[in-house]
Amino acid sequence: MKMFPPRLKTWLLLAALASAPAQAVQLVVWDPQLQTKLGYGEVSGGKLTLQLVPDYSGPVVALFSRDDTEKNSYPGLLPRYSGQLRGGTLTLEDSGSMLSLGKFLVAFKLAPSLQNPVKTFSLPGLKPPSEKGAPTKLPSPPGNPSPPGK
Repeated sequence: MKMFPPRLKTWLLLAALASAPAQAVQLVVWDPQLQTKLGYGEVSGGKLTLQLVPDYSGPVVALFSRDDTEKNSYPGLLPRYSGQLRGGTLTLEDSGSMLSLGKFLVAFKLAPSLQNPVKTFSLPGLKPPSEKGAPTKLPSPPGNPSPPGK
């Protein structure tokens, strides 16, 4: 097996890193106590791709995070918003008004793209969740930190 020259290895590594998508802006939707993750999304190519739990209705906290390359992008975007999640539809409070996610994102020249919700199923012999009405938990994306204070 032939070995790559050191310069080619370096060039290939730099090319791979340059082509890797950056996770510049992320949105995580939590219950008000920051106990249960109810949604997760990332901005890519002018779209916020978001996955929300379909079986939760009530108040939420939406936390936006940006990496260093996006610190000056999306002026006016706060790190935290209060909102409501009902039937898989997210509304956020901005300047005292409740806005649908689509209307909220227009101010930042972004469009929402909702993914299919997490499907739950049961298998014979498994007990159903003990808390009636408890929301479905989303899987954590790789490298996603726990909620603040956890």
